[in-house]
Amino acid sequence: MAKEKEIALINPTARFADLGGMEGPLEEVCNMLMHLKHPEVYKKLGVVPPRGFLLHGPPGSGKTLLAHAIAAAPEIVAGVSGESEERIRELFDRAVNSAPCIFFIDEIDAVTPKRETAQREMERRIVAQLLSSLDDLSQRELPAEVLVIGATNRPDALDPALRRAGRFDREICLGIPDEAARERILAVLCRKLTLAPEVELSVVAHKTPGYVGADLMALTREATMSAINRIFRGNRGERQGDRGRTAESPRRRRLPAERSPSSGRRAAQEPLRGRRGLRERP
Repeated sequence: MAKEKEIALINPTARFADLGGMEGPLEEVCNMLMHLKHPEVYKKLGVVPPRGFLLHGPPGSGKTLLAHAIAAAPEIVAGVSGESEERIRELFDRAVNSAPCIFFIDEIDAVTPKRETAQREMERRIVAQLLSSLDDLSQRELPAEVLVIGATNRPDALDPALRRAGRFDREICLGIPDEAARERILAVLCRKLTLAPEVELSVVAHKTPGYVGADLMALTREATMSAINRIFRGNRGERQGDRGRTAESPRRRRLPAERSPSSGRRAAQEPLRGRRGLRERP
């Protein structure tokens, strides 16, 4: 029973509405998902449906969030895993029995390095088992309604056999968002925040070249904490300046999140995760 719990399927809570600036990749993904929703079309045409695709891009670009949003689509269940050799076949069997199913392997490069450079025999066996399991999906008499998604920051580190047709049929790159995409990401991140009237997301987007979604989320949190700290500092000052008057409770105040001058300068200088030199393509 304990082993069964370890590979329990999950229902992710992320939604496409939580994604900003990913219109291009989302369109490609939706095309790949058609065989899960309409397998009868592929069967009638005698076409083998796509078996998987590879998401790659820099850290924090939204690969895992996108995979979870895909799996949270109606009538689709996701199994999220990064298991070793002896578990791979069992996980694939579980995915087939739970079809339609998304099988998501995060940081796939950690378990499927190039076999000629693998330092341990176990690593080579893991790659061989994953290749065999992917091939079995296509060779079944009734093609399984399973889509395998791999996510990696280092696509060149993967064993080349994984990137051949019939396995990961397509590669979708989530690159550094441009200015317009950053503004859409900020709009998603700030939709539940109370912003100061003078805050312009377009200005923040303009000052954050090289930032990915995770960087913008960190910047948003920093601005929010700056606003909260400012409110509490002001509240302490009121109590010290006029002890005879009851200070207004900070809980009753509006907490507008705004860009402090220091936050603006930091945003203009560099991404939080050190992606200096990474800029959107011209």
